[in-house]
Amino acid sequence: MLKKKFAYRAWFYFRQGWTTYFAFIFAAINTLTVTYYLAIDEYPTLKALFPSFLNYVIILVAIGIPVLTYIGYIHYRKSSAYASEAEISVEQNPYWYKVPPGFSKEVQWPLFLKFSEIIIKLSKNEKLSDQDISDIEELQKKMKKLINGEAVGTRESKIHK
Repeated sequence: MLKKKFAYRAWFYFRQGWTTYFAFIFAAINTLTVTYYLAIDEYPTLKALFPSFLNYVIILVAIGIPVLTYIGYIHYRKSSAYASEAEISVEQNPYWYKVPPGFSKEVQWPLFLKFSEIIIKLSKNEKLSDQDISDIEELQKKMKKLINGEAVGTRESKIHK
């Protein structure tokens, strides 16, 4: 199954690398270079404000980083844009509709299931079987591993369907 999705996963990783690192850095350098040499360098008034390319970069970075950080803050905290993006992500995320691999699948949901089975048995005045107790002890071992910062399951158990 993983081989079928390899191309999609590779495409995702490529897009992340491209947009987060390459395109961002390339676009910033390109914008600074083009605006300076095609606009500022040609107008004496602007050239007086920014006498060198390095001066221009330092001033723009000093102003641009706080402004863009504030715009990012507005995007996430003050506008509906991020809420809409998160809503779409939730709608498309398959793990909202199935148990994700890892501790949820290995410990959390089996524990919930075992608790519900025990509750039913106790409500019927039945005793716990040796298998029930063994299952609970096994889940407790896994919970202790998680509490101690260890992993449960394996990465290979992530079967993508």
